[in-house]
Amino acid sequence: MTPNLRIQGRDAQSNNILAGKAVASAVRTTLGPKGMDKMLVDSMGDIVITNDGATILKEMDIQHPAAKMIVEVSKTQDAEVGDGTTTVAVLSGELLSKAEELIMKGVHPTIISEGYRHAAEKCREILETITIAISPDDEAALIKIAGTAITGKGAESYKETLSALTVKAVRSIVEEEEGGFKVNVLENIKIEKRAGGSIDDSELVDGLVIDKERSHPNMPEKVENAKILLLSCPVEFRKTEMDSEIKITSPGQMQLFLDQEEKMMKEMAEKVIASGANVVFCQKGIDDMAQYYIEKAGIYAVRRVKKSDLKRLNKVTGGTIIQDLDQITTADVGTAGLVEEKEVKGGKMTYVTGCQNSKAVTVLLHGGTEHVVDSLDRALNDALHVVGVVIEDGKIVVGGGSSEIELSLRLSEYASTLKGREQLAVSKFAEALEVIPEALAENAGLDPIDMMVELRSQHEKGNKNAGLNVYTGEVVDMWENDVIEPLRIKTQAINAAMEATVMILRIDDVVASTGSANQGMGPGGLPDMPDLDMDAAY
Repeated sequence: MTPNLRIQGRDAQSNNILAGKAVASAVRTTLGPKGMDKMLVDSMGDIVITNDGATILKEMDIQHPAAKMIVEVSKTQDAEVGDGTTTVAVLSGELLSKAEELIMKGVHPTIISEGYRHAAEKCREILETITIAISPDDEAALIKIAGTAITGKGAESYKETLSALTVKAVRSIVEEEEGGFKVNVLENIKIEKRAGGSIDDSELVDGLVIDKERSHPNMPEKVENAKILLLSCPVEFRKTEMDSEIKITSPGQMQLFLDQEEKMMKEMAEKVIASGANVVFCQKGIDDMAQYYIEKAGIYAVRRVKKSDLKRLNKVTGGTIIQDLDQITTADVGTAGLVEEKEVKGGKMTYVTGCQNSKAVTVLLHGGTEHVVDSLDRALNDALHVVGVVIEDGKIVVGGGSSEIELSLRLSEYASTLKGREQLAVSKFAEALEVIPEALAENAGLDPIDMMVELRSQHEKGNKNAGLNVYTGEVVDMWENDVIEPLRIKTQAINAAMEATVMILRIDDVVASTGSANQGMGPGGLPDMPDLDMDAAY
């Protein structure tokens, strides 16, 4: 193997740590209510403006394999909890930075890894002592939790409206299970965006809203006691798999061809009509001739429906998704109380409501521009997941850097009881946790040293809920200031950051793989250092 196809030992570790720190520094300025936004511009000129950590890291063109691990951690945090994505990326970067200090002193990465695992386990124990139990029926507390998730996003000025909408949506889909509650936000809550109107026009619909209108204006606008047919196959002619042509030598043959075409379309339409359905949702196209016969039968038809919407309709109405028109039976037809087309700012939409045994709801978001609505979507998505997590777990902690400071102090005390070099790793883990309140202070334009001294002082006096009020620059009781978060945000962030850090630290050899064709690699097949394409991202 040639030397330039491999990086070993200390060089490999430094290389990977540098990449991880670079990713963390890219999102650090977005942390907290006073965090700044990033403008992400792609090759087509489309822009995304956000301070959501997961969105920023997902959109950035990151090539370095170690840096991609931090991105994966952020994605996992987003999927598991919905919020805390910036926190986990920043914490990962700081853990790597502290580990690098120990490596420079001669502490072996394996010792650091063991110490970090030990520290993360101890953090879980400490967090259990500062958690606050909450009831799923405590609507006021749930609204505060949703408000904390929305704070700092572009939609913050409409926090009260969105928080109330969030809690109402989540509580309407809660399912009781043996030993607790289950909230499936992804499957049961649909967010539909529409530019036009103001944020105050946003509403919660008990049912599904499909961003499609009737395929023909003569079809009924409203269908009560709807019998719904779901089609994933087209109601139109199929194209041949290979190029073909038909030679017509006389006008009579042309007429026969047209008559046969019309007959075939009529047969296809009659199969749909024979199902007994009075509403049809089709994933593919519906031919104009077929539309004519379907419209004459008084059927409400919608074409080009998204696959995800068809799956939701399948769950909500109880109808079977049909893949072949010849296989339609009356048992495949679903039901709904009402299907109607409504005028919504910016166009028309189809509302499907009154479904039996359905927990599905739709949040219809409005905003002045596409960018405003996209920002609302990201904020609401975080809030919905956070409220769902709290209802499932029933445990919360206070925010504003309060939990991290308490963990840091208690972990430092615990480290002093340990023997050997593991004590150093646990101490560094405790120091790394302070990066969150420190970043909150920096992003608010406050002096981080003064703020950290005051925070430590308050916690050493026993004020476990003392955190940083970034608006006044004072250390206050976060519980009284309604800054509360799910316990799972903290536990997931600490565990995920620890696991990613340990994985990166244990790598001492980076080799260019032959199977990858060296994609995303720098000269000689090794990763560029650190190739994050920051200029393209901002």
